[in-house]
Amino acid sequence: METQRTPARQTIALRIADDLRIKIELGELRAGDSLPPLHQLMEEYDASQTSARNAIALLKQQGLVVVKRGTPPKVRPKPKRVERSSDRHQAEKDMVRQPEDVRAGHGLAEDDMGESIDRYDFIPNYSLVPADLDLADAFGVPEGTTLLRREYVHRDRKTGALEAKSLSWLLKEVIDANPKIADLKEAKWPGGTMHQLYTVGIEIDEVVDHVTSTMPTTVEMEEWNLVEGTPLLLVRRISIDTNGRVVEVSDAQYPADRTMLTFRTPLKRWDDK
Repeated sequence: METQRTPARQTIALRIADDLRIKIELGELRAGDSLPPLHQLMEEYDASQTSARNAIALLKQQGLVVVKRGTPPKVRPKPKRVERSSDRHQAEKDMVRQPEDVRAGHGLAEDDMGESIDRYDFIPNYSLVPADLDLADAFGVPEGTTLLRREYVHRDRKTGALEAKSLSWLLKEVIDANPKIADLKEAKWPGGTMHQLYTVGIEIDEVVDHVTSTMPTTVEMEEWNLVEGTPLLLVRRISIDTNGRVVEVSDAQYPADRTMLTFRTPLKRWDDK
């Protein structure tokens, strides 16, 4: 049986891409550096312009370079990896009874992204909506039940790049006792949702995270600055109070190329009584 051979042009393109990849990994080409121009690659590898262009396209597919019209291809800065750990749920609950000045120093930006909230443009949006079938099922309430829908967006203040995005829903009847919870001006609430619920007498007893994934739309690819083929992780968080009632449902997106999800589950030892 005759072995199929890779076409010569493709072989050259792969060799060029591989050599450039190694230089990037070794730090000979650093983030923001321009790649050698096409004519230099053509001369060095005795390659056609098509092969040189295909090599750059391969590096773009691998997420190693950024190609923009009118500028030479540049080495792509490696996205900062953010760890999203289940430990945060207990940390948020522990924070509920702390003084406001302590609570004010903790949030998504500080605890998850390791940055001050001042680095980001924080864009909240609130509205009252009827529960659709999906949310009604998640909350265990009749379809059409009034919910407070809250959207939170964090963008890098310097670049405008999307850094975090989530949706949260609360039962309106549950939070009516404290109108400040539905006030957009109070969106930067010290201590977050757990403290908000604490102000209306609710203690969170259990948090369930459902993790799935999806391929992004073209708009989401641009917003998150994703490499083609990179999926989005979707995390639905369900917060349950001490009476077994679902009091909050939230959905968040996380780019798979810069997110590590960590779930720690303490297990009872056999010798424990």
